[in-house]
Amino acid sequence: MFIDAFAEPARHIASLLRERDETVAVAEGSAGGLISAALLSVPGASAYYLGGAVVYTGAASKAWMSGAVDAPRGMRGATEVFATYLARSVSIKLGATWGIGEAGAAGPANPYGDPAGHSWFAISGPVEATRNVLTGLDDRAENMVAFALAALSLFAETLADAPTA
Repeated sequence: MFIDAFAEPARHIASLLRERDETVAVAEGSAGGLISAALLSVPGASAYYLGGAVVYTGAASKAWMSGAVDAPRGMRGATEVFATYLARSVSIKLGATWGIGEAGAAGPANPYGDPAGHSWFAISGPVEATRNVLTGLDDRAENMVAFALAALSLFAETLADAPTA
């Protein structure tokens, strides 16, 4: 099953969030909702998952993310700055302990010149972290799965290293 690849990291994150009594919200683009789907696949997700948005276009980002934090001047998608903006905005808008932001290019091509398989992830909360992934693939579905898994991995690492309240 498609979601099987996400089962272990999602269960691990769910366990950490429950232990810490913390919550998460997600704003993702190129992962197409797979980060949220993974987190929601764990029974009892309503204890820690507050919501998410697929901000695949500039219009979606503006509609759902603007106003929570100031958008950096000259910001563009598929960058560390944009992923961080998404993570900060979604956590504030939904009142979550943690925000996950993802922005990239799943491929096989895009009008902005970013290589296929390129994505940035950001975690915002009690601590912040970012990571860039370049898969080297031009397969859209494979990149989407790789992006979601990389975002979950970064979030699990950040949670494990973060101080508890």
